[in-house]
Amino acid sequence: MLRFRTPLLHPFSLTFSASNQLRKVQARPFRSSIKMTSAKTVEHIVLFKVKEETEASKVSEMVNGLGSLLSLDTVLHLSVGPLLRNRSSSLTFTHMLHTRYKSKEDLQAYSAHPSHVTVVKENVLPIIDDIMAVDWVADGISNLVPPPGSALRVSFLKLKEGAAGDEVLGVVRGIPENFKQISEFSFGENFSPGRAKGFSIASLAVFAGPTELEAVDSNQELVNYQKDKVRDQIDSVVVVDYVVPPPPPAQSASL
Repeated sequence: MLRFRTPLLHPFSLTFSASNQLRKVQARPFRSSIKMTSAKTVEHIVLFKVKEETEASKVSEMVNGLGSLLSLDTVLHLSVGPLLRNRSSSLTFTHMLHTRYKSKEDLQAYSAHPSHVTVVKENVLPIIDDIMAVDWVADGISNLVPPPGSALRVSFLKLKEGAAGDEVLGVVRGIPENFKQISEFSFGENFSPGRAKGFSIASLAVFAGPTELEAVDSNQELVNYQKDKVRDQIDSVVVVDYVVPPPPPAQSASL
């Protein structure tokens, strides 16, 4: 299926330039005020590719509409906005939604909520060319809400047929031990294959900011060492970088 033009098969890959369109779109991301340690947390990541000809006002409506869903009771955290960088050459996404829940049932309730359905139908689907969603259960997240300005690196791995998934998960699990700039790390197996395009292993690394994220990329010897551990097991990978923006001004509008 989808393959890279380069042999980079690990979350810590080389930098690609952000599109000019992303620099022109002012996002209004949202975050929760909840901060606590969670033994089990459901991660929900959605990547969107906005059509190139889309008016900035329509993109803002999408971002604001998705952001307003933070008010739903089951949502522990929600942030949405343009990507800092899309490091994947095959799938050129432009925006990301990151939400967290206490359980799979809470995620299902969010997905089925009329407000969510309305936003997707009216503000999302009309302006996107592509979409990808991955869900997994993470252990021991100490801060459910990444602070504004945090840089996130999200990586999705598609395994080769017959690859040892447990072996790949073991390598992914050890990433924070080798990259000390990571302040929080979440990983797991995707449990929602419907919109995942065949990607089955996901990880999310939180950094204090873009500077710390770029410091990881500068350590090429260690990056290459980590990649070599899983290179033969991976068919393709999607890697995106995202910066958590500040919360929007207080507003009373709701869906």
